[in-house]
Amino acid sequence: MNKPWTFDDSDSLYFCTDVIVGWQYVFTSPEFFEAIIDSLKYCQENKSLRLHAYVIMPNHTHSIVSTSEGNLASIIRDYERHTSWRILELLGEAKNRRLLKYFHSVARREERGNEHRIWQSGSHPVLVESDEFFDQKLEYIHNNPVIKGYVERPEYWKFSSARNYLLDDHSVIKIDFLE
Repeated sequence: MNKPWTFDDSDSLYFCTDVIVGWQYVFTSPEFFEAIIDSLKYCQENKSLRLHAYVIMPNHTHSIVSTSEGNLASIIRDYERHTSWRILELLGEAKNRRLLKYFHSVARREERGNEHRIWQSGSHPVLVESDEFFDQKLEYIHNNPVIKGYVERPEYWKFSSARNYLLDDHSVIKIDFLE
């Protein structure tokens, strides 16, 4: 049995939640969503990430992931580092001083030597140990934008694998379906 919030077995499936510190709304325009998608694609192509499901919400993401080889914890760490850098760059371009100041103040409070802190610590990985658990988390991921009132149907949310599963639409990102 895995310990809470750790990637004990890199060959297994994990349900992950990545949250912006303070639950700040960062993903509010297409370029921020694309920053996440681009990083996921890079990890798929270069780091053996297998993405089985995902949703990008305004202040957090959910995913079901695994790896065909390598260390899943280090892949997710690199993904978070890269997306943090890109989010900061986009916030700077948008001159969003409020969020930049907030992320700077969080980093200073933590005293880890970082200039900014974007993501809460850890992806809160939960081992997917059964088909039933996978199905439950897949439904949760896909219905998250519906429950929040952003769309009426899961497949209407552009940055969700609901489009892959329900519409066979792989235009945003390719999903690794389980057999």
